[in-house]
Amino acid sequence: MNILQQRFFQRNTVQVAQDLLGCIVVRKYNNQIISGKIIETEAYTADDPACHAYRGKTKRNAALFGQVGSAYVYMSYGLHYCLNVVAREQNALAGGVLIRALQPLEGIEKMHILRNKKNQKLLTNGPGNVTQALGVTIEQNGLALNEKNGLWIVQPENKSIIDITATPRIGISVAQDKLWRFLLKL
Repeated sequence: MNILQQRFFQRNTVQVAQDLLGCIVVRKYNNQIISGKIIETEAYTADDPACHAYRGKTKRNAALFGQVGSAYVYMSYGLHYCLNVVAREQNALAGGVLIRALQPLEGIEKMHILRNKKNQKLLTNGPGNVTQALGVTIEQNGLALNEKNGLWIVQPENKSIIDITATPRIGISVAQDKLWRFLLKL
């Protein structure tokens, strides 16, 4: 499996959100590999009022303005972390793709321990659950996801044509008309 390179992420954010479906997030946590297939994403662009970058660069959202292919991790509602991948065209100010759900592949027992959940269905079904199951925290904010440095994304060897559903994004109060939430039909 090939690690996704920067050029993959230096494209239209909405297209990257769709193209990430079926790719695999790999996490090396305490010398153990944990991984899952990306099955749900959401796209956010700098001109989108639902995007953290919409009102400009701050200490919290600085990673969104940084290098494409890096992680933007933030705490949501003071409860859990969310993992985004910085993705945007070269001339765009900022943009990112929220990883909303995974299909667990490797290290599932470790995911159960990290999540303190036995129910497989609830293991990685939501952005907070994804980060908890992978052991992702604010420590990974700004981390390059195109290197084997603890967290990376790979293209599976046989990524076949996939069926994608587009819906409105979840948990936002503005720009609800955009169909920028993408789900992989399993």
